[in-house]
Amino acid sequence: MKTERIQMDHGAGGRASHDLVADTFMPALANPILRELNDSALLNFQDVRLAISTDSYVVDPIFFPGGDIGSLAVHGTVNDLAMRGAQARYLSVGFILEEGLEISDLEKLLTSMGQAAREAGVQIVAADTKVVERGKADRIFINTAGVGIIAPGVDIAGQNAKPGDFVLINGPVGDHGIAVLSTREGLSFQTDIVSDSAPLNGLVSDMLEVSRNIHVLRDPTRGGVATALNEVAKQSRVGIELEEAKLPVRSEVDAACEMLGLDPLYVANEGKVLVVVAPEDADQVLHNMRQHQLGRESCVIGRIVSEHPDRVVLQTGIGGRRIVDMLSGEQLPRIC
Repeated sequence: MKTERIQMDHGAGGRASHDLVADTFMPALANPILRELNDSALLNFQDVRLAISTDSYVVDPIFFPGGDIGSLAVHGTVNDLAMRGAQARYLSVGFILEEGLEISDLEKLLTSMGQAAREAGVQIVAADTKVVERGKADRIFINTAGVGIIAPGVDIAGQNAKPGDFVLINGPVGDHGIAVLSTREGLSFQTDIVSDSAPLNGLVSDMLEVSRNIHVLRDPTRGGVATALNEVAKQSRVGIELEEAKLPVRSEVDAACEMLGLDPLYVANEGKVLVVVAPEDADQVLHNMRQHQLGRESCVIGRIVSEHPDRVVLQTGIGGRRIVDMLSGEQLPRIC
C-alpha cells in the first residue's frame, strides 16, 4: 500500500523499500541501466567494462562489535561492486557531520576507513564534508561511490539464475544485525556476537579463477537472506528452494533471535555472499570458497527450480514447506 509519507520500513530493504523504488523513484529516473536494479551498474566504456555503485550509511551506533560506520562504508561499497564480479579500484566518500561530533571519534572512524580501504586494495580518491546543526543528523552519516573493473568473460547479474543452479553461502548468517542491535539496546548475551563486516572482493576473485559459470552474486544486507533471494527469484523469474537444516546460524545468534522474536533469515549481514552457480561447477566453487579465510564455513543451502517462479520456499526441519516472503515491516532499523 502506497503511503503519503516516508516511514522507517521504507529503509529496511524489504517490500516497502522495493515498492518505494518502483512507485516513486523509477517513474522519474528510469533508464535501461538503472532498471536492472542490481547491486551495481554495468557501464561499457570503450573496451573496458566498469561497475559503479553508490550507497549511504546511517548505522546506529557508529561503533559496534567487529566494526564501525567507517569500515562498514568501505566494505559495503567494495562488496556491491564484487556482486557484479568487479574488482573495486576507486571510492569517493561524502561525510555529513553533526555539530558536536567529537573530533576524536571522527579520527577513529577515518583511521578505520583508511585501514579498510588498504585491506580491500582500493583507493579513496575524492571526498566531501558537510556540517549540519546539532539535532539535524545523528553524529555522522557517510555516502560512498565506487568504481570497479569487470574482467572479460564474467557475466554476473540478478537476472542470470537458471533452474538446476545451486545456491551457496560463505558462512553463518545474522551476525551483523544482532551485533549492532545488542550494542544499541544494551543487551548482554553469554557470548560476544561480533559483526561479520568484511570486504568480499578477494573471495569473489578466487571463485572466478575456477569458474565462469557463477550466474548470480548477492550480499544479503538489509532484509537478510530471505529478501536477497526473493529479489533474485523475481529478477530471474525462477523459484528457489532452501533447506532449513543446511542454513548456517551460530547458536548464540539463533538464541538471540529466539529471545528477540527475530527470524535469522531476515537479519542483516555485511560479510556474506549468496552464490548461484551452475551445477557442474558447484563442487569446485565450494571447495575454492572453503580455502579462503572468509569462506571456511561455506555450504550449499538450496537450489534454483522452474517451479513456483518468483517465490522462495523453505523445506523446514520437520519436513514441511513454507513460503519465505520478502521482509515486510522494519525488523531492525539503522542497521547499515
